[in-house]
Amino acid sequence: MSLLSRIGTPLTQWAKQVFDTTPAAVPSRAAALQVLENEPYASKCLSAEQAAELVKPGNKVFVGTACATPRTLIRALEAVRFPPPDVELIHFLTTDSIARDAQGAPVTQYRHQCFFVGMDMREAVKRGQAEYLPVSIAAVPELFNIGRFPLDVAFIQVSPPDRFGYVSLGVSVDVVVAAVQNARLVIAEVVPDMPWTMGYSTLHESQIHHFVPVDTPLIEYTHTVSETQVVERIARYIAGIIEDGSTLQIGLGRYPNEALRYLTDRKDLGIHSDVITDAILPLLERGILTGKHKTSDKGKIVTSFAMGSRQLYEVLDRNPLFSFQPMDMVCAVGTIASQHKMVSVTQAFAIDLTGQVCADQFEGEFYSGIAAQEEFLRGASRSPGGKPIICLASTTDDGKQSRIRPMLKAGEGVTVPRSDVHFVITEYGVAYLFGKSLRERAIALIQIAHPDHRQGLLDEAKQLGYLSPTHTLKNMRAYPVEDERTVQLKNGQTVMLRPARASDGNGIRQLFFGLPAADVYTRFFRTVHALSAEDVERLCNYNYENEVGFVAVVGPREQEEIIGQACYFSNPSTNLADVAYLINPQWQSTGLGSALQQRILEHAQARGVRGFIADILPGNTKMIALAKKATDHITVEKEDDSLHVTMMFE
Repeated sequence: MSLLSRIGTPLTQWAKQVFDTTPAAVPSRAAALQVLENEPYASKCLSAEQAAELVKPGNKVFVGTACATPRTLIRALEAVRFPPPDVELIHFLTTDSIARDAQGAPVTQYRHQCFFVGMDMREAVKRGQAEYLPVSIAAVPELFNIGRFPLDVAFIQVSPPDRFGYVSLGVSVDVVVAAVQNARLVIAEVVPDMPWTMGYSTLHESQIHHFVPVDTPLIEYTHTVSETQVVERIARYIAGIIEDGSTLQIGLGRYPNEALRYLTDRKDLGIHSDVITDAILPLLERGILTGKHKTSDKGKIVTSFAMGSRQLYEVLDRNPLFSFQPMDMVCAVGTIASQHKMVSVTQAFAIDLTGQVCADQFEGEFYSGIAAQEEFLRGASRSPGGKPIICLASTTDDGKQSRIRPMLKAGEGVTVPRSDVHFVITEYGVAYLFGKSLRERAIALIQIAHPDHRQGLLDEAKQLGYLSPTHTLKNMRAYPVEDERTVQLKNGQTVMLRPARASDGNGIRQLFFGLPAADVYTRFFRTVHALSAEDVERLCNYNYENEVGFVAVVGPREQEEIIGQACYFSNPSTNLADVAYLINPQWQSTGLGSALQQRILEHAQARGVRGFIADILPGNTKMIALAKKATDHITVEKEDDSLHVTMMFE
């Protein structure tokens, strides 16, 4: 009896059901498995049922990862008539590794230990049938090597052997290599449509003790595109801070995957990631993923495992563009840090006002895992131009709870310490925390919280002593990223004009202390030696109803320098607005004042404001000249020691 006839479902029938194609496509698949009928493979081949009988009492069994989960072997082990006692299944992320009863409850005869609590294991962990091991997946190979997790058996999936006796681990290299090296017995499901991936993914047949031919198709994973406004806004904010030439680590979260949709105008991006999905395909097709600026594995897409559709698997098959490497290699902090503009995106469940992040637990229930977040966040923080990003929705799905907390709750463990947090993104904007005080962190995070929860967070921050009792927060809207503009000045420098934020206080102070005494006097009409907390709030904390402010900044977002400021305050009774400016002296005569004036003029006109008014000292000739550029409809009246200037838009 041939191996093919032992498998079960006829291949032609399987092809019609899975590929929706004709039997003519089957022979290559059949030929792939027929290789196993020859020596030295034939003597190693077993049925899944025979292989399951090799698991003995007390054995620790490693189970392969994600879309390469050896489901046939697991089901055969679960179906053993007299299950061996004290058997433990050890695994990372799995798919269909546990059966369900009619009510959807997990059914297993064995104990599971998992490094990641995915959909597959969540209910089992809650019911005590599985244990979550909160350890970085990058550290697992070493734990296998030193015997901290001794392995007796490894259940894995591989491709059919080639003519030299080698098989490919295909879509899942991750920690499988270390498991194979340390297990006493290695049993491999042979999957005919497993892509042959390049890199460190090959094993020789001598490393495998038994082969189990299977007729099941390779597992496919489809990332569901979310059309919600929350997901879209978060994705756009993430994409907005990713620059040309960046190297990306994305992960499985819906927000980072969605962000890739908004990178189609970037150039020369690279991939160095623990996992890849179908989300990379549009960028690959457009020629954006060149990896041109990567420091190591230049030009290659480096990953440890893939979760995707048949389309992705076809792209991976024998494609030298991809390099699959063990998890400890991909996640080496030094390698990550050496990459050019490394961007790491981690999806979180909650963050407190000091910056502590919970990414594997929500109100006591475990979700996902530590995975390789620590290594990628730290590596990205040390990369030249790198960006470590934490993203989360501002509220729970029902909107009742803020995911930005005064303090993390009981049952929300710290996955990322506050000292390692840089960028935090919600659908309400971007906060940068690294190197910031508790006061600055609280202000920045409250600004990107949901408006319904900002006042409560502000009150809690005062109670905790993070903010002064007099601190206010006027703006309860989302940060209007659409109001950002990039302009080029006369000196060739590019400057960002953006809405002012309450967290701009330190930048405003630095701008003020860079002004000569004469400029301070012409701006404030009095001698001012320092700015009080109230003065700073007036210059950056606006309600964006009748108070609007813009700042001009240079430098990266994480190290911005404010070089100019403009604001207007509208009077509802006249529909006119008082306008004022602050310009760094080193940036005067570059056209910065004109650019700021034009920006707030456009903004005010869009709001229906009729015109600007300003009181200017007669000796302030630069400001008078700037006012005259605003409009052709300008009047100047002398009032006491100043000039009252009215600039009508029509």
